[in-house]
Amino acid sequence: MILESYLKNEERVLFNLRSLYSKYGYQPFKMSKFEEYDLYAKNKEFLVSDSVITFTDTHGKLLALKPDVTLSIIKNATEGKGVKNKVFYNENVYRISGSTSEYKEIMQAGLECIGDIDLYDMYEVVYLSAKSLESISKDYVLEISDMRILSAILETITGDDNFKNEAVDCIKKKSEHELLDCCKKYEATEQATKMLADLIKLYGTPDEVIKKLKKMNVSKELDLAVEELSKLCQLLKLTDEYANIRLDFSLASDMNYYNGIVLGGFINGICECVLFGGRYDKLLSKMGKRAGGVGFAIYTDLLNKLHKEAKEYDVDVLLLYKDTTGLDKVQKAVEWLVSQGKTVSAQRTIPEKLRYKELKEMED
Repeated sequence: MILESYLKNEERVLFNLRSLYSKYGYQPFKMSKFEEYDLYAKNKEFLVSDSVITFTDTHGKLLALKPDVTLSIIKNATEGKGVKNKVFYNENVYRISGSTSEYKEIMQAGLECIGDIDLYDMYEVVYLSAKSLESISKDYVLEISDMRILSAILETITGDDNFKNEAVDCIKKKSEHELLDCCKKYEATEQATKMLADLIKLYGTPDEVIKKLKKMNVSKELDLAVEELSKLCQLLKLTDEYANIRLDFSLASDMNYYNGIVLGGFINGICECVLFGGRYDKLLSKMGKRAGGVGFAIYTDLLNKLHKEAKEYDVDVLLLYKDTTGLDKVQKAVEWLVSQGKTVSAQRTIPEKLRYKELKEMED
């Protein structure tokens, strides 16, 4: 039996997530610490940071300490009609920590659904992302955007990929004035610029936002994307987690990889995004896979900022014994205290930095 009170916050979260994902048929994925550097070099834009720790092995091959798990899952995924790879992971990745700006070994958790995926798979991944946040804190928000809708609006302005990429960068930075400058640079009409500016200000419950999206009606591509997003939200409406879901079109990601929903998870008490993911068929295509993919990752290093309450004591009891005390007596005393539900440190002298609630001294 695992006593949750003795687990660190991060360990407790990971334990709960493994249990959650297993209930929905996701299988654990394990990988080695190393991958060929080429895998990451070709997909740097997909990584949280393009800083990768590399080294040369004994055969002269350039390897990297893994900064990401998704790329390895895609690399090993099987393809075919009706085939789905549903996996979850708890893996150490090596990257620059968002909290310290230094290289760090970070435990990352998440899941991926890759293959012949449909609307239910999309719903399930989004639902599990909300349940994941809920398992960390009840005070959370899951934000959802859709790159197809953003792309359809951008396409009405110009088909220039440079414009699209620059516009998305402005949206990711949540910089409206830079976005307006970008539209001016590419000679977007006043009407199109206003439509784009209105889109990235859209935030609210799915019912509220979808109602506004349906009024745009600028292309068949937009109408189709809105209709599919609406169906997804109708499924989510059947769950208790729906109350914590918002649509937010200032949430965006790289259009070279993401081609559908984008997920961002936030928890009260942490100023950064703790969960990120989405639909990434374009990444699969780039890696030579004829399949769809959707998933998310949780940045568990950020959870150290949550519930960071210092324990008042290291142990309940400091049990002092002498050189002349019978060790059988020490053993019996320790076991009796442990059986009473107490934590015990048996020592011959009082440690300088040990914080204890009660001091017990043994007689010879």
